[in-house]
Amino acid sequence: MLGLSGDEMQKGFNMTDIKIKFCGAAGHVTGSCYLLQTPQSTFLVDCGLFQGSKKVRALNYEPFPFQPQDVDFVLQTHAHIDHSGQLPKLTSTGFKGKIFATEGTRDLLTFMLPDSGYIQEMEVEHRNRRNQRRGKPEVAPIYTRKDAEDCLAHIVALDYEDWVQVGPDVRARFWNAGHILGSASIEVEIDQEDAPALRLLFSGDIGPDNKLFHPDPDAPADFDYVISESTYGNRERPETSVDARRAALQTEVARALAGDGMLLIPVFAVERTQELITDILALQKAGDIPSAPIFLDSPLAIRVTRVFQKHSGDLEDLSVSPQLLNSPQLHPTQTTDESKSIAKITGGAIILAASGMCDAGRIRHHLKQWLWQEKATVLFVGYQAQGSMGRRISEGAKRVTIQGEDIKINAKIRKLDAYSGHADGAELASWISERKPIQKALILTHGEEDQMDALHDKVIALGIDARRIVMPALDDEMVLSAAGSLTLVPAQEQRVKPAKPKSPDWDNDLAELVNAVRDGFHAAADDKARAVFVRQLRKSLDLDKAG
Repeated sequence: MLGLSGDEMQKGFNMTDIKIKFCGAAGHVTGSCYLLQTPQSTFLVDCGLFQGSKKVRALNYEPFPFQPQDVDFVLQTHAHIDHSGQLPKLTSTGFKGKIFATEGTRDLLTFMLPDSGYIQEMEVEHRNRRNQRRGKPEVAPIYTRKDAEDCLAHIVALDYEDWVQVGPDVRARFWNAGHILGSASIEVEIDQEDAPALRLLFSGDIGPDNKLFHPDPDAPADFDYVISESTYGNRERPETSVDARRAALQTEVARALAGDGMLLIPVFAVERTQELITDILALQKAGDIPSAPIFLDSPLAIRVTRVFQKHSGDLEDLSVSPQLLNSPQLHPTQTTDESKSIAKITGGAIILAASGMCDAGRIRHHLKQWLWQEKATVLFVGYQAQGSMGRRISEGAKRVTIQGEDIKINAKIRKLDAYSGHADGAELASWISERKPIQKALILTHGEEDQMDALHDKVIALGIDARRIVMPALDDEMVLSAAGSLTLVPAQEQRVKPAKPKSPDWDNDLAELVNAVRDGFHAAADDKARAVFVRQLRKSLDLDKAG
């Protein structure tokens, strides 16, 4: 059990307090991690990887804001890497306990965590080559593939809706969250002296209504605290259906493939890939779109699709056609050589490749080949974190740098929101309202500031008392009890401040400046004009330094 330090005692905590620390996804969308301490237990809900800008991703290399060996167990909401991706780091730095998850989450993590470890090793290998050329010290990966494989032995699979005693004073049960295979909202009861058990609900990520493969999200009501995501708190989507979603996809695919066009879809390996394959194959079978070859260029997505086939009997819309990988139109590319061979295709094809935010994986190679070509279309079908390459491209960047090479964007950039795995603002507000009465506090996390603000207003309109809504920042702490204050105790030194909407981090800002300078230089009419441009730029920089 994690003991309270003298500093914590001075903050107003005492040995009988139940407290929570927001170690990730507070003012941010990624890195989900809550540290809870009771008189007899210390545990985490989720342990996710930070994604997005370089400044945020750097947190993954820092020590945890707690001691891993002091954590007794982990409750895991689902398999997405922004919720699970630091589990191997946790187990390799001292954690010895169990990781409780649903069977679907365990099966997905069997592939996803080792794949993440491999990515960490490859990224650090490339980074160290650059560091060596620049005379900078080498860095170690966040964790290795072996670390991830070792982590899997800690996972214990639980059934939905069954109470389990996970700690001496803590019980938990998992409810369908409708987000991805195995996803859950987690109900927690913590025993208290001379008082009824404290009741908490962690939303995890809530799926939208009428989502392919899953029933609508479910959970009980009447909690002391509800800790809810707010990813799309300001987003409103029109009501959709399978037919409407496929009609929207048909329009995008037909437009992209016209005139021997090439369609690139950055995908997340879990759920989004399987949904798209199901719908594209259905449209091709109906003759609604051309029978173009579909390249699934993600070894992880291929393995995850096999997990979906294993669970096909438990999933809606999949049990009638579970053999997703057996279509003659679908070409899964496992090896590097198979992936490279796609470059020989000159048009008239669809490429689904990871990662969904374009920050890693094989999609970057395809973007490098196709972004500058007008016959290409890049279709975004999922959330793009602040600072990610996908966010920059989807918001209209004119150029990006991929593997050190400057790429001008001439491809058509499209977005399709019908495949989102997250509930929109109205659905989130409705899900929260259905959890009433919320006796003590609604805590909004896992969202950017504008999204949390919008959801804050929506739930007030549905009868949630504004005085009972809390929006913590990263590393804030608070006491959880029926009599406790709703006051947040801010971190003495916040690791990363939340990014303001539309405000790029310094790394992206610098990249945009460099691209603007390059564009200005090449736009000059002749050598004389270029010389004037350079002279004026030097003068401006000198003046900036003097000021």
